[in-house]
Amino acid sequence: MVKLADITEIIPIPEDVTVTINGSEVTVKGNGGEIKRNFNHNKITISNDEENITVKVAFPNKKDKAMVGTIRSHISNMIYGVDHGFTYKMKIVYAHFPMTVKVQGKIVTIDNFLGERSPRKAKIIGDDVKVSVKGEDVTITGINKEHVGQTMANIEQATKIKGRDPRIFQDGIYLVDKRQEELE
Repeated sequence: MVKLADITEIIPIPEDVTVTINGSEVTVKGNGGEIKRNFNHNKITISNDEENITVKVAFPNKKDKAMVGTIRSHISNMIYGVDHGFTYKMKIVYAHFPMTVKVQGKIVTIDNFLGERSPRKAKIIGDDVKVSVKGEDVTITGINKEHVGQTMANIEQATKIKGRDPRIFQDGIYLVDKRQEELE
């Protein structure tokens, strides 16, 4: 088995984004806000200059090599998030019982789902995530891709149908569009 000497991934930093690295903690600031994340891994070092972030590992094994790519992807998503933001669009679909979707603080409440008396609830993850409901459209926006994606998954899972034929009961809230857009 041949081991590689080292693996280096370079991530360019846009002009209006500031990246600060303190040990294994990476802080990214931009027009949209600020994201902090700790990447604590023994062999991997993260450094930066004015133009690039460097993620490096010396004498990696298979897991270390994979972890370098994972950290690079997370940092790229952080940079893109504070610079542009993430938007997920969902559609409310019902055929049998008209459901009502409301946002109350950090909870999305779904009333009258399949005629149920008790409302179903989905948690909004993170402080930067905003959920808006207009008619049959639900829009989730934020700068942290993981928080936006987990909030979308929570809403979709809250309307999961159990014990009925899914070919007939297709009611629910479903993802229809996932994109990265410019922040307003």
